[in-house]
Amino acid sequence: MFSNQIIRRNAENKKHMSRLLGSYRSKNSNTELVYRGAIHLITCQEVRFSSHSSTSRKAIDYRRPMSTTQEFPLLAATKDDDDSNTKNNTSKISAYLQLGKAKLSGLVVTTTLAGFVAAGGPLYDQAQLAGCCVVGTALCAFSAAALNQIYERDRDSMMKRTQKRPLVIGTLTVNEAKMAATLWGVGGTTLLIAGTDPVTALLGFTNIGLYAGLYTFMKPRSIYNTWVGAVVGAIPPVMGWTAATSGSMIDLDAIILGSTLYYWQLPHFFALSYMYRIDYERGGFCMLSSQEVDGERTSSVIMRNAAYLSVIPFLSTFAGVTSSMFALEGIVLNSYALWVAHRFRQERTNANARKVFLTSLWYLPTWLVLFLLHSKVWDEDHDQDVLRDAISDFVHSVRDEGRKMCIHERVIDKTAHTTDSGNTCPVVLSKKAPSMIRSAASSALECEVNERVL
Repeated sequence: MFSNQIIRRNAENKKHMSRLLGSYRSKNSNTELVYRGAIHLITCQEVRFSSHSSTSRKAIDYRRPMSTTQEFPLLAATKDDDDSNTKNNTSKISAYLQLGKAKLSGLVVTTTLAGFVAAGGPLYDQAQLAGCCVVGTALCAFSAAALNQIYERDRDSMMKRTQKRPLVIGTLTVNEAKMAATLWGVGGTTLLIAGTDPVTALLGFTNIGLYAGLYTFMKPRSIYNTWVGAVVGAIPPVMGWTAATSGSMIDLDAIILGSTLYYWQLPHFFALSYMYRIDYERGGFCMLSSQEVDGERTSSVIMRNAAYLSVIPFLSTFAGVTSSMFALEGIVLNSYALWVAHRFRQERTNANARKVFLTSLWYLPTWLVLFLLHSKVWDEDHDQDVLRDAISDFVHSVRDEGRKMCIHERVIDKTAHTTDSGNTCPVVLSKKAPSMIRSAASSALECEVNERVL
């Protein structure tokens, strides 16, 4: 009797709820879900109370509140679908970033921007030019990385280091990767053509071909693939310079920047390939470290290129591109890099190879900062530009603070009693050595001739 009354009451409530919610269903699309959830709640209440008339003698506590999933299964299902869609979208974005090797492309962007700033042009007026150069270069780098992964997806699946790449695990299909690589490549090259100059655009397009073409082709066939890959990494700072100087590619500053990136990459990557030599061998790649047993040649190449790298600050100073302090600070910077390379040369272990690799990670940004800090472009007169003037003022303030801590500025100046602190620098003095030697030699020769005459 009691159950029948409750059932009739719930039926009336359901009709009343239907009339109330029916007027709101057209106003809001989400009201449909609320409407269905409410009807379902009333239906559940019917089942709850009507179950008292069941023949089961088990005592049931119907006062315990039901969970949201039990009360509103349609709302819960909708929420799960939204969460699933969000996760899918996030994983897709992450997959495309991995396809473009975002971290490596970030390094490319950094060196490109460094090359642009190193030209010392009117940075505020050239902001749009810089943006086109950086974004275009990044898109070209993304395209090259995507094409590389498309070609190497089978080999990547055999390596522990690369077996979670999107094409290996199926997050992206090959067609999706091809479409992305094409759009990135066409977009990047077009942006460089339209926003910079033909030389910069040609360098960007060439880099795609070198990395996705020649470098990728050589990896399973020749140990010299690493040297080709180093050329690819040396081009971006040159692109930044050419964009800022309207295509001037053979300037000494650009050559120094490109050479630094080239020689830096060889110790960096050979150390990495030594740590993963077994993995590279498993993937069928022809790396120098996987072609030898004891790592003798790998350690020799790392040591030799670290030595080449340590000479560049002196060459930059002698050529008048940077101030003498860059050479002196380069001694400290490169001494540690050479010491780490020497340790690996003496004891060829994964731990020492890892130290070489980690050192290379902070070495490059440090070198670039010092190069920009001591570049003589900031001493040149230039048209007024807000951003360039701000950077120039900052550079000179840092230099002034550095002179206060410099030994040869503080000590040698006092002994020389001169106000021209630049002339007391050992590096600057060493530039006069060849002329001094020639003068001394000619004087000695003249004395010898005079003695013979007498």
